[in-house]
Amino acid sequence: MALSRLWSAFIIIAIVVAGIKTLVQPHGTDMFNRMVVGKAGDTAHTVIIDSAAIPSNISQVLAAKGEYKNGDDKYARKADGSIIHYQEQSANGILATCKDAVELSIGLIGIMALFMGFMSIADKAGGMRLLSRIIGPFFTKLFPDVPRGHPALGHMTLNFSANLLGLDNAATPFGIRTMESLQELNKDKTTASNAQIMFLCLHAAGLTLIPVSIIAARSKLGAANPVDIFVPCMIATFVATLAALLIVSFKQKINIFQPVILSWIGGISALIALIVMYVRTLDKTGVDTFSGLLGNGMILLIFILIVAGGLYKKINLFDAFVEGAKGGFETAVKIIPYLVGMLVAISMLRTSGCFDIVINGIKNLFAAMHVDTGFVDGLPTALVKPFTGSGARGMMISAMTTYGPDSFAGRLSCVLQGSSDTTFYVVAVYYGAVSIKNTRYSIGVMLLADLIGIITSVILAYLFFGG
Repeated sequence: MALSRLWSAFIIIAIVVAGIKTLVQPHGTDMFNRMVVGKAGDTAHTVIIDSAAIPSNISQVLAAKGEYKNGDDKYARKADGSIIHYQEQSANGILATCKDAVELSIGLIGIMALFMGFMSIADKAGGMRLLSRIIGPFFTKLFPDVPRGHPALGHMTLNFSANLLGLDNAATPFGIRTMESLQELNKDKTTASNAQIMFLCLHAAGLTLIPVSIIAARSKLGAANPVDIFVPCMIATFVATLAALLIVSFKQKINIFQPVILSWIGGISALIALIVMYVRTLDKTGVDTFSGLLGNGMILLIFILIVAGGLYKKINLFDAFVEGAKGGFETAVKIIPYLVGMLVAISMLRTSGCFDIVINGIKNLFAAMHVDTGFVDGLPTALVKPFTGSGARGMMISAMTTYGPDSFAGRLSCVLQGSSDTTFYVVAVYYGAVSIKNTRYSIGVMLLADLIGIITSVILAYLFFGG
C-alpha cells in the first residue's frame, strides 16, 4: 500500500508541477510534450544572449569549461565567442522510458540466466546449505524467522559479498534468488516478511568497498587525486548500512547487542579498516588493479568452487545449470511491469522539473538561515540517486564538469554517489520478482537510511575537503 500511494503521489505531483509551469513560464507550452514524447538531450528555446547580462558565477564557469548547466537550463560558448542559452532535457519522456525499462529487463536476461544457472548447481550440490551453516551464527540472529541452514542465508551471503565488491551484475541475481528463497518461508505471499525487509534494507544501503566507477570518472575528468574520495565514500556507505540495520532491528525488536552480532560487525569493521589503510597507499592504477583482482577473482573462484562441488556430488552439471538459467529468464521478464511503472513515474518527476524546485528551495532555505550553501550544489546527485543510478551518475559528472572535479561540490557529489543504492529501483526489481504488493515500512527505512547517508556525506566532505 505504501508503494502504491508513493507511486500515485509521484505521478500527481509531476503533472501538477508541469501544469503550473505550462501556465506561468514563458516557454512552458512544450512541457507536456517533453514529458510524454521528449528524449534526453533534446534542446529547445535556443537564444543568443549578451555576455554582459550573464551572472559572474556563470561567466567564470563558461570561461573555464565552455558550458554551464543548471537543471535543464544550459549556457554554452560557441566557436565565434557568442554565448547561447537553451534548455536541454535531462531525462527521457514517458514513451522513451517505457522502452528503456524493457531494454533494461532484456539486458538482465543473460546475466540472470548465467548466475541463477550456477546457483542452481550450488543448490543441488548442497553449497548453499554449507554456506548457510558457516554464516548461520550471525544471520540467524538478524533473521530469526529463517531456519538455521536454510539456503536463503547462503544466497544473501553471496549478494552481500557481490555488493561489497561492487559487482552489481552479480548482486542482482543473488539478491533476487534470496528474495525467492525467503518468499518460500513467507506466510503472506503479497506482504513483505520481516526477513525480506531486513535483507532488502541492508542491500539498499549499498555497502561497497571500493567505488571504482567513481574513481574512474574523476580520473577521466582530470582530478588531481582521483582516489581522495575513497575514505569518505567508505565511511558514508558504512554508516548508512549500520543505520538501516539499527532501524530495522528496532522495528523488529531484534537485540543487536548480542555477542555474536557485535563480534561479526566488529570483524567486518576491522576488515574494512584494513582495506581502507591498504587502498590509501595505492595510486589510481593500483586501485583499479586491486579492485579487478578482488572482484573478478572472487566471481571466478565462486564458479570453480560450484563446479567442483557439483562434480564431487556427481550431479548433472549442465542440466542443473540450464534449469536454473530458465528461472533467470522468467524472472527477468516478470519484473518488466514493475520497472515500467516505477521508471515512468520517476521520469515524470524529472522531466517536470520537480527536482530543480526542491534543490532551489533547499538552497534558498539555507541562504535565508545564513548557513553555508556550498553543499547544495552537490545535492542533485543525492536527490536523484534513490530513483535512478544512471541519472545520479549524470548529476555527479555534471557537478564535476561544472564546478571542477577537485571542487567541494564535485567531491561531495562523488561521496553522495557512493553512499547509497538506488532505492526505488531496488524496490521495483526485488519486490516485483516475488510479487510483493505490501512493502510495509521498508521504503521508509530505506529512505531514512539514505538521508542519514546524505547527512554523513556532507559532514565528511566538510571534514575532508573544507567548505
